[in-house]
Amino acid sequence: MIKTRPIKAGVVGWPISHSLSPRLHSYWLQKYNLDGEYLAYEVKPEELGDFIKSLPKKNITGLNLTVPHKEIVFPFLDDVDDVARKIGAVNTIIVRDGRLYGTNTDGYGFLTNLMENAPEWSAESGPAVIIGAGGAARAAIVSLLEAGVPEIRLINRTKSRAEKLGDIYEDSRLKICDWQDRSKSLSDAALLVNTTTLGMKGQPALDIDLTALPVSAVVYDIVYNPLETDLLKQAASRGNHCVDGLGMLLYQAAPAFQAWFGKQPTVDQSLRDHVLAGLT
Repeated sequence: MIKTRPIKAGVVGWPISHSLSPRLHSYWLQKYNLDGEYLAYEVKPEELGDFIKSLPKKNITGLNLTVPHKEIVFPFLDDVDDVARKIGAVNTIIVRDGRLYGTNTDGYGFLTNLMENAPEWSAESGPAVIIGAGGAARAAIVSLLEAGVPEIRLINRTKSRAEKLGDIYEDSRLKICDWQDRSKSLSDAALLVNTTTLGMKGQPALDIDLTALPVSAVVYDIVYNPLETDLLKQAASRGNHCVDGLGMLLYQAAPAFQAWFGKQPTVDQSLRDHVLAGLT
C-alpha cells in the first residue's frame, strides 16, 4: 500500500502572526477529516520570489497571500487569471503540475458575504458608496461593477489614489468624489462600504455623518476586529441593515480550500464562532 503525503498549503505575509487563515483552514481540515496541513510562512518581500518558485519542490500545493505580497507576486507566477488582473492583486496560488497559477477570491468573498447576509440588497437597488482605494476597494469595485450596480461613488482621503483606480477601470459608472463630500455623497445610496482600516482595533473610527443615507441602505464594513465597528453601531442605531467583515474572510477562503484539498467547505455559524475565538 502506497502512503500518500499530506497535502500542504499555507499563507504567506510579512508579518504573518496576525493571520486567522491557519485557524480557519485547520478547522475545515479537521471537520472533513482530511490529511493535510495549513501553515503560516513569514517571508520578507525581497525573498518572496525565491520562496514562490520553491513551492513545487516543497510539495506545497497552494498559498494564500496577504500584505504586502498580493501586488508584487505577479512576476513569479506562470499564469494569472483575468479576475486577479482586474483587481490588480493575487490572494491565492494553486500549484499544478509544477506550474504556479494565481487568482483572487477577495471579490467573490466580498460579494457572497453581502448577498448571504443582506438578501434584500440587489445590484439594481441603487448607487454604492465605497470608502477607500486600496486592495479591498479594488475587489469591491470589480465585483460590484460586474454585478451590475448603476453607479459607484469612490471616496478616499487621498483623492489621487481614487482617481488612479478611475483611470484603471475606465467605467463611466465609477465616480470619484472629494473626501470632504463623503457625507453628502450618501444621498440616495443603496450600499455603503468601508474598505479602509478605520474602525479597526487600535485605529480611529471612520468619521462620516450618515444623516443623508437612506435607512433602506445596507452598510457593510470589511473590518472584523471588532466585529461591530463604530460605523456599524451608528448605522444599526438608525435602522440600516449591517454586514460585518468576517464573512468576507470566510467566503474568500472557500474556493481556495476546494482547489487545494478537493472539498467544498461550508461557511456556517460554528466556523464563525471558531474563528472569532482566535481574535485578540
